[in-house]
Amino acid sequence: MHQGSASTTLLDQEPALPTASAPLALDLTTFPSIYVLHTHVPLAELHGIEQQLTTSGALLTYDIREAKLILGYISKPRRAKFELQAGNVQFRELQSSDLAQLAPESHTHPKQETRDSPPPKRPRLEESTSQSTTDESTASKQEDSSTVGSDTEGEKYVAADSISQLSTSQPPTPRAIDSSASPEMASLSENQTDFAPRIKVINIQWLKDSVRVGEPQDLQTYLVYEAELLPSDPNSPTPDRSLAAPIQVEASHKADEPPCRNLSASGAILERAKADAPSKGKPRVYYSKASKRERISDAARRDFSNRSFTSSTCQNPPTQRRHLLHQTTSEYEEGVTGTLPLMPDWVIQKKLYSCERATPLNSLNDTFIAQLKEIKVARLLTNDEIGVRAYSTSIASLAAYPYEIHSTTEILALPGCDQKIAHLFHEWQTSPEHCIRAVKDIQNDHALKVLRLFYEIWGVGATTAREFYYDKKWQDLDDIVEFGWGSLSRVQQIGIKYYDDFLLKIPRTEVKAIADIVTRHAQKAVDERVQCIIVGGYRRGKSGSGDVDLILSHPEQSATAGLVDKVVRSLEQEGWITHTLTLNLTNTKRGQETLPYITNTRGAGFDTLDKALVVWQDQVYDGKGSVDAQGKPIKNPHPHRRVDIIVSPWRTVGCAVAGWTSGTTFQRDLRRYAKRVKGWKFDSSGVRERGSGNWIDLEGWADPSTRCKDPYKAERRVFEGLGLEYREPWDRCTG
Repeated sequence: MHQGSASTTLLDQEPALPTASAPLALDLTTFPSIYVLHTHVPLAELHGIEQQLTTSGALLTYDIREAKLILGYISKPRRAKFELQAGNVQFRELQSSDLAQLAPESHTHPKQETRDSPPPKRPRLEESTSQSTTDESTASKQEDSSTVGSDTEGEKYVAADSISQLSTSQPPTPRAIDSSASPEMASLSENQTDFAPRIKVINIQWLKDSVRVGEPQDLQTYLVYEAELLPSDPNSPTPDRSLAAPIQVEASHKADEPPCRNLSASGAILERAKADAPSKGKPRVYYSKASKRERISDAARRDFSNRSFTSSTCQNPPTQRRHLLHQTTSEYEEGVTGTLPLMPDWVIQKKLYSCERATPLNSLNDTFIAQLKEIKVARLLTNDEIGVRAYSTSIASLAAYPYEIHSTTEILALPGCDQKIAHLFHEWQTSPEHCIRAVKDIQNDHALKVLRLFYEIWGVGATTAREFYYDKKWQDLDDIVEFGWGSLSRVQQIGIKYYDDFLLKIPRTEVKAIADIVTRHAQKAVDERVQCIIVGGYRRGKSGSGDVDLILSHPEQSATAGLVDKVVRSLEQEGWITHTLTLNLTNTKRGQETLPYITNTRGAGFDTLDKALVVWQDQVYDGKGSVDAQGKPIKNPHPHRRVDIIVSPWRTVGCAVAGWTSGTTFQRDLRRYAKRVKGWKFDSSGVRERGSGNWIDLEGWADPSTRCKDPYKAERRVFEGLGLEYREPWDRCTG
């Protein structure tokens, strides 16, 4: 912004230093070092807060471990404790006995017990004192280490009370307090040591109120958390601020030189550039201009490096050696005499694809498999896609094994299970608690707890969960509601609103009741030949489902075009659907043809059929339409449910039913098998040849005389066409 000569005048002038005759509007010179938390603070406001603190004479630090006072938009002790831990601050929580032993501290400005008392005299500024030099040198180093890039686009935050009155003038030069100048100054200097054994986290409202009144307010009124500082560990890492808001503080002169006088505009800029330049032997860190997602991924990798549950350590930390898997005499004799269980054909033939074997709902090794699933979820949340696929393959193989596993020899015989899984089994088997150490670490890791919490929000995947945590700095659902509600998608808002409802499992009886209602409305929209197939976990035999997946189809090709829209409108009119979040007519728009082998549509994955994603609530309950004793309408007590309504044309309904019924790994392996063994592309809309792109009619639709009479027969034909043995739905429970 160009301001003509006024801009040059400000640069040419030396900053006006406070004197006894020109007191500061707010004097914070007696307070210890202060650190401002970047969490939930917009960049412009952060700069204003720092300018105000510096202008008021506060000792501002950019290293949280050097601070005695922490200011931020924090109201909960739990959050304050997390911020201290995240900054590698060594502290101990104060007990009631500690609070009783510590003498009360003075939290207000000395000599200001009464409003009528005159302000204390200002100390004489000493430019050459050692204290001034030391303070400036520390601040200069901190500026270089804390100036980092940030990308917080899309995050909305509205401060409860913006600091509009904060001064944005150039901060004065740091001052040294000469305690010998007067008795008042001696008392000021002594007051700074009162905070030494403790660290206090203060709500930012303290600064706002102090600015408004013109004098420091009592800190105890705004105190959020207080702890005893412990000696810092010299080897502890510097807090990572790669995602924090950038801090831009102008240095008026070098730490080891007196302030420059009468600088021109260009001269001042050059001096500031020299002050910011790195010294020899300490190269300055430059942060890349990568995308926000890449920076978030980097932050996650740094956060989870050298953890027992990450791939970087292969499930073992560098300080712990792997033990060789020794074969005992009994194991050797079992192998020689053939007393080991008779291995299934898929084990002997080393069949890797889970669609080539039966995987029942319940396995004799479910306890060990549950441990591996914990690690798999952790790999998903930490952006380890390769690890997720590897663990999925191993889990599916273990779940299909028909015997209880007793030795690592059996583990190593299973397709998809390697030394890593064998080591984990050995650890689990020999542990007194039957718990893998990596799983314990996962359950106790704060970051993973928060990521898991976000991941369970409907509409939030692992990538978005990491963005919430590492970029937005949110810690719980309250943070999302308070600081980012406006930036969420509608699906995510509904996912938070009904978070507890969506975590409840849906009983089989309720799933069947929902399917009956949808069928009735679909047949009303077309005719009675509409068929509804319940797929997902319900068809695999689960006692409770996370959501309801329904496939609608009709023998006439034209009847399924736009059917999902008609059904949703009819259900909305009767109140069964409370929210329609997505309604896609992708298949109708392409003439209900199988998805082309090569498509220009981004994100075209396994499911490209017409589909509606809706929130469902049962409308039958006692007292409906009446009021309670207070005259208020009786609320619907039924929980909200997630329901997916999918529409498939009859010509490829077998592919849709096969895909939507099978477990995740089984479905993945169907696609892999079709690609690598048959040279086909398989998805829920049908099968195409990869070479020519031609549609392959596995279900006998082309000849009216051979068309299937029901979707279940069509599903069997899909397995036959792929050259696979048909597996019942309850034998596809790969997870």
